[in-house]
Amino acid sequence: MNRKTRILVVEDEPAIRAGLVDVLVFHGYDVESAADGVDGRDKALGGHFDLVVLDIMLPGLSGFDVCNAIRRANKDLAIIMLTARVSDDDIVKGLELGADDYVAKPFSIAQLLLRIKAVLRRSKGMDDRPRHLALDDGLEVDVANLTGQRGREAIAFTRREMDLLLYLHQHSDRAVPREELLARVWGYANHRDIETRTVDIHVAKLRRKIESGPEPTRLVTVRGAGYRLIVPG
Repeated sequence: MNRKTRILVVEDEPAIRAGLVDVLVFHGYDVESAADGVDGRDKALGGHFDLVVLDIMLPGLSGFDVCNAIRRANKDLAIIMLTARVSDDDIVKGLELGADDYVAKPFSIAQLLLRIKAVLRRSKGMDDRPRHLALDDGLEVDVANLTGQRGREAIAFTRREMDLLLYLHQHSDRAVPREELLARVWGYANHRDIETRTVDIHVAKLRRKIESGPEPTRLVTVRGAGYRLIVPG
């Protein structure tokens, strides 16, 4: 018998927490919950979960602190952050710490379930990935270990940043539309129903890590067409 997908819900509002647990159990997930950041962190680090649904505003430790602790210990555990704070700074902070996506409160259950399924959906053909990428300016990327090296500078990537970099590298002969990235990297098959800045924020994060100058020359925007990665010829 296949193991059920395990989800941890970290949410301090009792009604929201109970509602999420009930809905996720109804849809076939094995669910545990935590009401504060300390308990959420401890359960996430010791519970062998597949995904954490993590509120930002928590007692004890913030969702940002919990996300940071998870990512330092586990690069692969999927994280969706729940936030009533939808400013770019808050969203960027969560994604910088390694969250896979965010959902803004108030949200519909259908929307959250769609994102959970997408984040859990692993890309096929993982074994066919290259182990290393060589980009301009001496940047060497270790795909398996989510790291890069440019001279003495060490660079750490999140799993989602690496997924994005690899997809753009595999399709470097053209500009890749944002909608295609949502579908192929994030797994949002019904991307027209998704309202998210996740792609744009991840592209901006990736640029800061792989570009050597202030102006993009490696990961460029092609107006009206999408994003293109320029690789060595």
